Amino acid sequence: MLIFRVVNEYEKGVLFRFGKYAGVLDPGLHILIPIYHSLNVVDMRVKTIDIPKQEVMTRDNVPVNLNAVIYFKVFDPEKAILNIRDYIYATSKYAQTSLRNVAGEVTLDELLSERQKIAEKLREIVDVATDPWGISVTAIELQDIELPENLKRTMAKQAEAERERRGVIINSEGELMASENIAKAAKTLYTNPGALHLRTLHSINDLSSDVSGTLVYAIPIEILRAIERLGDLLEKKSK
Repeated sequence: MLIFRVVNEYEKGVLFRFGKYAGVLDPGLHILIPIYHSLNVVDMRVKTIDIPKQEVMTRDNVPVNLNAVIYFKVFDPEKAILNIRDYIYATSKYAQTSLRNVAGEVTLDELLSERQKIAEKLREIVDVATDPWGISVTAIELQDIELPENLKRTMAKQAEAERERRGVIINSEGELMASENIAKAAKTLYTNPGALHLRTLHSINDLSSDVSGTLVYAIPIEILRAIERLGDLLEKKSK
């Protein structure tokens, strides 16, 4: 009695004869003899494993909860069957342990700002360790970094204080620019009588549009300057 076994395009078959390794079968139809043959089919596609959330202690002694996802595939079905009992479980556990170790070597600021760099370092560590199992780790992504509630509140206060500081700086810069423009305008009006007259007329026109009963008396600038010079002369004579 013969057994017909199909190995799919995305699979490889590890063949044994009386329990002894006999080679790797490519995709297609294969004829097996019961008892004499046994076949382990290995999926060669990329697989994903969720690394469960776990609490780790960073280098600056901040407890955080981390979880990640690992992407890997089998590149050598012989090693995946002969060298490890359950390569999926083993890869998951090794990545979980390595995640704690890598996170413990960095500070919280580094963990938050350089997560891609940390994930790549973790991938290299796991890839090297799983190479004898015929496993190639293509990527590891850090998903969630959960901080303690008291630390979240502290960081929120810091962010609010930073926003307020920037707001004060922007307002002060605006006031400085406004004062500089006012000083330039005043200097221009003082040194150019025509500009000052024009500005005076504009002001009178604006006031005349007011419906209130306000009376406006316009005094020529020459009279004001004559009064100013007269005051200077009187002050000199008094000395």
